[in-house]
Amino acid sequence: MRFLNSARAGVVVMALSICGGALAQGASFPFGDGLAGDSSAPVEIEADSLSISQTDGTATFQGNVLVAQGDLRLSAGAVRVEYSAGTDGKQGDIKTLFASGGVTLVSGTEAAEASEAVYAVDTGIVTMTGKVLLTQGRNVISGEKLRVDLGSGTGTMEGRVRTVLQPGDN
Repeated sequence: MRFLNSARAGVVVMALSICGGALAQGASFPFGDGLAGDSSAPVEIEADSLSISQTDGTATFQGNVLVAQGDLRLSAGAVRVEYSAGTDGKQGDIKTLFASGGVTLVSGTEAAEASEAVYAVDTGIVTMTGKVLLTQGRNVISGEKLRVDLGSGTGTMEGRVRTVLQPGDN
């Protein structure tokens, strides 16, 4: 019995030392099927109001904003959409979404919360900043900046990273 407790303690010490380096410098980790996504899928947006600026090629959605792309859902207080320059003076494709006012990104069993987020649609990169909290099943990781590559399903958390890993979870 004493040997099993020592072995468990050794595993915990190894896990803490691995996480300790990650906590100090940032952490990179894979996502499950959750936050990977298809950046070529259509983007649907719902909101309480919309204002459009022809001069700078933006649209601003305000109030209970919900952005959906495939299985990915982003909710926020406000989302400003920046369009690429189109041909013949026409509006181009969605280039970047700037979300603010408390942002939640959900897909599958994974969810991330932050103060703000920027989604570069063409590259499939989402950058969330300000008290970021990521949950993957029962595991939780927090930091100040989360960068998610939706194409590869990988992410990097930076800024005083803290994690809680549940025993028996992958």
